[in-house]
Amino acid sequence: MSHGFIFDTNIRDFLKPGRCEVSLVFTRPATEHPHECFCVQVFVELNELVIDRNQELQWRETARWIKFEEEVEEETERWGRPHVASLSFRSLLELRKTISHGAVLLDLKQKTLPGIAQQVVEQMVISDQIKAEDRANVLQALLLKHSLSRSKHEVKLMEKIPERAEATVVLVGTVGFLEQPSMAFVRLQEAVLLESVLEVPVPVRFLFLLLGPPTANIDYHQIGRSISTLMSDKLFHEAAYQADDRQDLLTAINRFLDCSVVLPPSDLDEQTITELSSYLPDSLVPSKPGDEPLRRSGRLFGGLIKDVTRRYPQYLSDIRDALNPQCMAAIVFIYFAALSPAITFGGLLGEKTEGLIGVSELIVATAMHGIVFSVLGAQPLLVIGFSGPLLVFEEAFYTFCKANGVEYLTGRVWIGFWLVLIVLLTVAFEGSILVRFVSRFTQEIFSFLISLIFIYETFAKLVKIFQEHPLQNCFHGNNTVSPSMCNYTTAAGDPGKVLGEPNTALLSFVLMVGTYFIAFYLRKFKNSSFFPGTLRRIIGDFGVPIAILIMVLVDYSVEDTYTQKLNVPSGFSVSSPEKRGWWISPLGSDGQFPVWMMAASILPAILVFILIFMESQITALIVSKKERMLVKGTGFHLDLLIIVVVGGVSALFGLPWLSAATVRSVTHTNALTVMSKAVAPGDKPRIQEVKEQRVTGFLVAVLVGLSIVIGEVLRQIPLAVLFGIFLYMGVMSLNGIQLTERLILLLMPPKPSAYLSVCVSQVRTLRMHLFTVIQLTCLSLLWVVMATAAALAFPFMLLLTIPVRMLLLPRLFNCRELQSVSLTTNQCLDQQEEASSDSSTANGEPTEVPFSYIMMHSS
Repeated sequence: MSHGFIFDTNIRDFLKPGRCEVSLVFTRPATEHPHECFCVQVFVELNELVIDRNQELQWRETARWIKFEEEVEEETERWGRPHVASLSFRSLLELRKTISHGAVLLDLKQKTLPGIAQQVVEQMVISDQIKAEDRANVLQALLLKHSLSRSKHEVKLMEKIPERAEATVVLVGTVGFLEQPSMAFVRLQEAVLLESVLEVPVPVRFLFLLLGPPTANIDYHQIGRSISTLMSDKLFHEAAYQADDRQDLLTAINRFLDCSVVLPPSDLDEQTITELSSYLPDSLVPSKPGDEPLRRSGRLFGGLIKDVTRRYPQYLSDIRDALNPQCMAAIVFIYFAALSPAITFGGLLGEKTEGLIGVSELIVATAMHGIVFSVLGAQPLLVIGFSGPLLVFEEAFYTFCKANGVEYLTGRVWIGFWLVLIVLLTVAFEGSILVRFVSRFTQEIFSFLISLIFIYETFAKLVKIFQEHPLQNCFHGNNTVSPSMCNYTTAAGDPGKVLGEPNTALLSFVLMVGTYFIAFYLRKFKNSSFFPGTLRRIIGDFGVPIAILIMVLVDYSVEDTYTQKLNVPSGFSVSSPEKRGWWISPLGSDGQFPVWMMAASILPAILVFILIFMESQITALIVSKKERMLVKGTGFHLDLLIIVVVGGVSALFGLPWLSAATVRSVTHTNALTVMSKAVAPGDKPRIQEVKEQRVTGFLVAVLVGLSIVIGEVLRQIPLAVLFGIFLYMGVMSLNGIQLTERLILLLMPPKPSAYLSVCVSQVRTLRMHLFTVIQLTCLSLLWVVMATAAALAFPFMLLLTIPVRMLLLPRLFNCRELQSVSLTTNQCLDQQEEASSDSSTANGEPTEVPFSYIMMHSS
């Protein structure tokens, strides 16, 4: 017997979106059947009637379904690899026929196997499937011993089955005393544990029985596989839970057949399957219109009111949900992830502004913004911090003020005033809905740019260390002042700065690389096979703190080599007390701030607002993607209002403006993501939930503020260790961008992975490369603008990527090509998001598609 597939081009019409729409077949009030729970997953086990070595009949397990089919290999009696079940079309028709004439018992009130068997036999007699004199023989067959293929790793198998799963037992076989096939479909009113029936202790809800003579012209094994596959299908088993009678089951089978594709018997290679799957819709279940946060309400502050009413009722759960060890690990991790940029960017900002704004101001701003936002914000998963684009603007504005003799800090106060006015108008007229025009094209460019800034700053700092401490063949002594001052140097340039120390550059390189790789592989360690699962998860969750601790100890143990340490300010003071205080007068230090500049500040205010708007809203979009399974909602209007108003007020104290930091927010969300422990064999881990709460953000902000108090401890941490954390955050965020995969595709054959093959099969490789080159061109222009005197125009350049996508790309690509790239992007981001959460997949993972492939068999 040969099996094969062939892709018929006429099938394209059938597979067009909308050609096959599926909805739940039955609707009734949820209270009508209290046992119904349609989110329950089903474990299916197929048992066949066989003769053992002692020539006695027994039920033997031959296959099982958690999500994919696993069969017992006859030669080795081991479980085969999980795979998508391919069914014969005839077996499905035979199944429909047997259900239409067989016994159907719904909501059976029995809790033992003998009781169930007795009811089944009586119903078979009533429906004239068996003779009365065969009652005892059928009953005896149902109660035969079960020979189970027990796995050596039964505990592991239980971990892959969801906690609330219910089982379906399928019994098929041939007996000589029956004259015709007899079938029974049973749904119990309550799921019950049936001893010695299943290989794992899962309560049974459904039973399917098919017995008949060996002379019947049907394949019992294939019918058993068909009903097992149907019961493992989400839509069908939901219909089975809801069914009121036999006709409901038949309707569900018909719907399954309507949305199935029959492939003629021929050779079908992997490329054809990939091409076929590209025509399948993303989902067969129409999405319900929910509470869309970016839908215009049509009234003043309507979006803000909706954000408040949507999110604030969840406030108590935001505190309750933080009582979890994973949240404690996230606090430690994100604390260093937030403190490291505050110190590093603070040092850079001090250099750019000649000490007017530095580390002290950035630490205070990060703490204050974080506390306010975690208490009042609609999406507390966002981490508020300083970013590269804001650093570019601060440097450009300081250069402008210095060249025109304008007080820099006072000018920022008036920019802050205009910022508050602009954001009030924007929120009043629901301007945040404009973020809908920010396509994935722009999101990828911006996210890639932010990740690139993190990676660039890491290696730029490392190069600077190599320049200050060059490698030498021999050492001629220290050429600076006393080493006792080495821990107190600042990025702004202290007179006691240590230079030319031997081995400093090499040790810094080791500390940076060591921190990165330890954090990276400890995160991966969570999904390894070493140690018990609980211990693995703890080590994985605390991977970054462990990496920091190990590298600090390594540095401490190397006593004869100098490394630059964290320079945390001592006490609550500004970076340059001789130049400024904590209060900035709106009229200037001498009361002579020019009036024209007060009005003209609206122009840089618009630029700052564009930066904050774009980065904060794009970050909110990335964090709130549907793939993350967030359930508490978000609030684009409320979050923007809080971030900009607090920033505007902060200018009165000489504090820098902040926004939602993309890399830190994604890292924070990933640290709070819980991957499903119950993973079906052959399936990849899925996001189970995200700990949506306010406590981690609040405590991180408080700890950042207290860093000034515990500065003596933090001064023992080498700066190179934080460079490693910078690199870790940048690389992990880079892995979550599909543009990265297409860049790799430029150097690879046009089929490096399954999801990119889908795009390659619909978009010619050169056309895809053209799309990638356009994105790279936009990215390069942004980087050039950011690094030159035209840095003030950076926000406008970022905005120009929107019309590029909306106006230019449709002239270069047709709708099908753009749609294909968009669909592939969604698939890629879904897989990459799990990869950034360090979820591992099994080798040879099957490609799941929403249609059922039905294989036709030919002799």
